Amino acid sequence: MTIMHRGFEIGRTVQDFCRPDRMALVVYDMQVGIISQLKHGPDIVERVAGVLDAARQNSFRIIFMRHLSMPRELMGASQFRQAMAWQRIEDPDSVRPWFLRGTPGVEIVPELAPRESEAVLDKITFSAFEGTPLAMILRDCGLTAFAICGVATEIGIDPTVRHGADLGLVPIVIADACGAGHQEAGARAMENIAFMGDALVTDSAHIVNIMSGIEQV
Repeated sequence: MTIMHRGFEIGRTVQDFCRPDRMALVVYDMQVGIISQLKHGPDIVERVAGVLDAARQNSFRIIFMRHLSMPRELMGASQFRQAMAWQRIEDPDSVRPWFLRGTPGVEIVPELAPRESEAVLDKITFSAFEGTPLAMILRDCGLTAFAICGVATEIGIDPTVRHGADLGLVPIVIADACGAGHQEAGARAMENIAFMGDALVTDSAHIVNIMSGIEQV
């Protein structure tokens, strides 16, 4: 329940923040080229679709994140190093950018196709806040919290949650609608998120009920 202190409302539960005037939904990297690599990809798509549908029906602002590769001509030492690690190669000349703009793999899966009223923000970082207007969008709309779902927990959702908390926002992690490329690493990341205490952790059924007005404060 919300606590009033020195003129501030201190929210403590998902219900305190899960309102269209306080929270947006961030859908992280639900791209064709990423989901196709996950054994449980279809399950995550289904859960994210359920949350997305509830958010759309109840006027929540929605922002899709999308990982983008730079063409080789715009890759520097950091990007080459990262690509070599991910592609498990030793020769920079062998690096193949996986998510070039305009290629099929970079697109959001068709089951979640973004609408004209929803933003799609491209990034080359793991935190959704670095190098994107995400923080400005949230603040400009007067929002103080964001719910997040998508993939992958251990790669992008964890740093986004931590970065968002450092910006003074309240992250709400929809745990069963977050997929992982490496299950053990994903579980560790989710445990760390819960341990830190800056974020609220919930599940898709609970937040859908709150969004739909089935559960009230």
